[in-house]
Amino acid sequence: MAEHPATAGASLYEAHRKVYPKAVTGIFRRLKWTVMGICLAFFYLMPLLRWHRGEGVPDQAILIDLAGRRVYLFGLEFWPQEIYFVTGVMVLAMLALFLATALFGRVWCGYACPQTVWTDLFVMVERWIEGDRAERMRLDKAPWSLSKLRKKAVKHGLWLAIAAASGCAFVGWYTDAPTLTRQLLLFKAPMSDVGFIALLTSTTYLLGGLAREQVCTYMCPWPRIQTALLDEHSRVVSYQAWRGEPRGKLADENAGDCIDCMACVQVCPTGIDIRDGHQLQCIDCSLCVDACDAMMGKVGRDRGLIRWESFTGQRQRAAGLPAEWRPVRARTALYAVIILAVTAAMMIGLVMRRPVRVDVLHDRQPLFVAISGDRLRNGYVLKISNQTRREQTLHLHAEAQPDMVLAIAGDQEQAGGATLILKAGPDGQTSYHITAALPRDKAGAGSSPVTFILSRPGEADIPITDHFFAPGTK
Repeated sequence: MAEHPATAGASLYEAHRKVYPKAVTGIFRRLKWTVMGICLAFFYLMPLLRWHRGEGVPDQAILIDLAGRRVYLFGLEFWPQEIYFVTGVMVLAMLALFLATALFGRVWCGYACPQTVWTDLFVMVERWIEGDRAERMRLDKAPWSLSKLRKKAVKHGLWLAIAAASGCAFVGWYTDAPTLTRQLLLFKAPMSDVGFIALLTSTTYLLGGLAREQVCTYMCPWPRIQTALLDEHSRVVSYQAWRGEPRGKLADENAGDCIDCMACVQVCPTGIDIRDGHQLQCIDCSLCVDACDAMMGKVGRDRGLIRWESFTGQRQRAAGLPAEWRPVRARTALYAVIILAVTAAMMIGLVMRRPVRVDVLHDRQPLFVAISGDRLRNGYVLKISNQTRREQTLHLHAEAQPDMVLAIAGDQEQAGGATLILKAGPDGQTSYHITAALPRDKAGAGSSPVTFILSRPGEADIPITDHFFAPGTK
């Protein structure tokens, strides 16, 4: 098929245009600086916080110890079997994001997303070295010189330093941070840690310094998902077209309040024009609100031409009515109820969690053995998980089975009896092969439920339910 003359040689995709966000001051810019400082301080400094747990135990307050298969959270310690707590935290984070989006749009993207935080940090460094928007644009268009080379080298050097610090801090959440720091300074760090630091350094430098808004526009799936979470009552950054149009010069009496100064476009970190409507690229950072309010103040017009407003509120203002906002509605109430339910379930789980856990597994082959004295014997494997830092002494007996004789397979020191004494080592798992014998006339036929009771002084008994097998059917 012949190519149409109008499209011959034309690209199907628009070339990327570099965004040069301009500096702005205002309430939302100050809020972004505050959130950025809190997020960066938490990320960089939290691995350095200590929490004494005793001899031989990591003293890092928050540590995801993959090698030791533990998660330490201040005074709490989670084992792999308690992965449901991690699932609960992820569900809560997801629901909180849904609720925040339904109420305030992409407020997470505009203020607390790591991509936004590090991009803000990198742009701040760039502005310190190369100047504000106009100076940066002139520098990029200027031919290469020693001055331009020096500025670019310093900027990229600082970006790499920040990226490397970020990589080290991230790995510090998974290994002891002070130890890792000493190993890195002495060039003795494990190659696995060095590899992860190099990977995170390169990705932070690439995403925060070079890709920037392209990550939000092309790589992140959240802009596509958020549209299903917004409704007409969600507050998003919006341009009051009813008031601003038609655009014109300040002296034009027939024009609206928008003087087409482009201040909102120049400060936007994703380079969009909010006057074209709420768009996929908009991260609801509200810097355009600060820029527009400042310009309206300079020309003596009312602020709020661009504001954080719901679509319903915008229509009400256009009709000359006071804008109303409904934060409590069906979807937000549903999110809040589910968040409360999941939080309550996790709190109950934390309160009821036992530092000593027991799992029992019946021997599969054979299910039972006939032994002397016309008795039947079953075998069980008991796995005792002791999450405390001291050895535990436990007593095991069968509930409502006074004739059952218990024994530890291969233990010559402890003779069989109605009760066994078991030792569980600290911070680990101890396994026992237990045998249980019953007179044939007490065993019944087929499978019968049996409950073992594991008790320790001063603590609640731990019931363990399984089955005792005998020949025949029941």
